[in-house]
Amino acid sequence: MIFKDMGARKRNKAEELREFRKTAYYAVLRNCPTSPRKMRLVAGLIRGINVDKALNILKYSNKEASNRVEKLLLSAISNWQIKNEGVRIEDSDLYVQEVFVDGARMLKRIQPAPQGRAHRVRKRSNHVTLILGNRNEEAIIPEETEEIMETAEVTETDNQ
Repeated sequence: MIFKDMGARKRNKAEELREFRKTAYYAVLRNCPTSPRKMRLVAGLIRGINVDKALNILKYSNKEASNRVEKLLLSAISNWQIKNEGVRIEDSDLYVQEVFVDGARMLKRIQPAPQGRAHRVRKRSNHVTLILGNRNEEAIIPEETEEIMETAEVTETDNQ
């Protein structure tokens, strides 16, 4: 798909994003009617933790936002299962790689105040993005590094 009106940087960034979405395991919650500050408290609880432990934390947390984040985590896990058919979730070491909370739309209302005044009431909402990672995945080693490692092995055997 070629976009002629788009600049080169935007086109490259769009391609990178498209490739990321093919390989990443993530879920997004949009317009959640909870303030971002309250949601960030819950997101901070599970950041960097294994998936099974994160589910337990969210299940037994008494925060209202934890129910929504738990559903989001289950959705991300099911997205992982769709992309990795035939792989058991117990065998892969899945963890919450990234969780971030962004502000969303804000409903602005007016609260009547004494002496004919009015106070603004801002009802906030947020977007939550949860990305899963796999600790068992082998790191991709660049070809140059592999060549250097091979030559190091050769010199070690020659010295002995």
